[in-house]
Amino acid sequence: MGLIKAIAGAAGSALADSWREYFYCESIASDILVTKGEKRQSGRSSNTKGSDNVITNGSIIAVADGQCMILVDQGKITELCAEPGEFVYDSGTEASIMYGGLGQGIKATFQQIGKRFTFGGETPKDQRVYYFNMKEIPGNKYGTASPVPFRVVDKNIGLDIDISIRCNGEFSYKVADPILFYTNVCGNISKEYNREEIDSMLRTELLTALQPAFAKISEMGIRYSALPGHASELADALNEVLSKKWTELRGLKVFSFGVNTVSASKEDEDLIKQLQRGAVMRDPTMAAAQLTAAQSDAMRAAASNTSAGPAMAFMGMNMAGNAGGMNAGQLFQMGQQQQQAPPQQQAPAAAASGWACACGNAGNTGKFCANCGQPQPAPAAGWQCACGAANTGKFCANCGQPQPSGWQCSCGAANTGKFCANCGKPQQ
Repeated sequence: MGLIKAIAGAAGSALADSWREYFYCESIASDILVTKGEKRQSGRSSNTKGSDNVITNGSIIAVADGQCMILVDQGKITELCAEPGEFVYDSGTEASIMYGGLGQGIKATFQQIGKRFTFGGETPKDQRVYYFNMKEIPGNKYGTASPVPFRVVDKNIGLDIDISIRCNGEFSYKVADPILFYTNVCGNISKEYNREEIDSMLRTELLTALQPAFAKISEMGIRYSALPGHASELADALNEVLSKKWTELRGLKVFSFGVNTVSASKEDEDLIKQLQRGAVMRDPTMAAAQLTAAQSDAMRAAASNTSAGPAMAFMGMNMAGNAGGMNAGQLFQMGQQQQQAPPQQQAPAAAASGWACACGNAGNTGKFCANCGQPQPAPAAGWQCACGAANTGKFCANCGQPQPSGWQCSCGAANTGKFCANCGKPQQ
């Protein structure tokens, strides 16, 4: 009785599986990465008893745009098709009386019946069609729970410091290698593989890779505040960092990377601004402008202090004008010389500096004339105008103001009291 049942089961299954079949896949949802192909069956179909995991020779597998089909035979990938259109399966392992000639088909069918009889009427075959979602998988939100180090490099001012930033946004990825993804991730699934099964791991690995990716971005001279405008460079840097884990192991790739907001701590922001302001002072002209503005504010504040009377207010204004110990006019002249004189001419000019003797020998650098031996004359007494220019006459050569009454200290400051308002030396 068992032999008769086995023969009947083998014959019935072999004949049922000899029909040509049509495999297809509906539009894959954005949350599905891999799904198993379906056989098309309707009320008019006569093949209702065929095996689910047997593909007959001559069967058609349809592939749509944005899909990739792989065929797994006995647990091994044997076919792959990523081009839209019709794929005809013809492996020679499962013959059909409807394909390849009637005589040859009948002969192969009887061979299948004999083979299946030895397995009790069951088919010793497992063939499956899987469809991969090759479209972009968007909507993956990320956010740094703790600050991420970011290197700030500004070659213009020689700035190179590390700060901590926080950022959030979204990224998308796509399946770049279906064979790797099937082999190392989803495997022989029964129906579908959902993105939720891997998204958490991908998000964690991406946040880990942000630090070296930010380091590559900072080497390009991109400020952290400009990161939202360089999303493509960030995606390239992340793909480079994640290539071992994502591309070479799972067959995935970062497709797009978006940044919503990037923020640094207030302490780091203030530090960067302070360093940038300090770097501006390397330009003598900018330093002179800042000094002039500061002195003007100090003079204005001193002059407005009339609580002690007009005389004290005027004295305070003079003290504010003499305070600072730096000549803004000289800084302006240094800036103009740097702009006008070529760099190669600055060194000879410095080498030719010296003093001229009454005998006509110029360019002396020592205390005595190299020609006649006369000592270097003492420098003429001078005074410093409020505009910053140094003068020896009774009127300023720069703005024409008369020399103020008082005395000139050896430090260069003009004073009216008995002690220098700049260095505190007594009047001599």
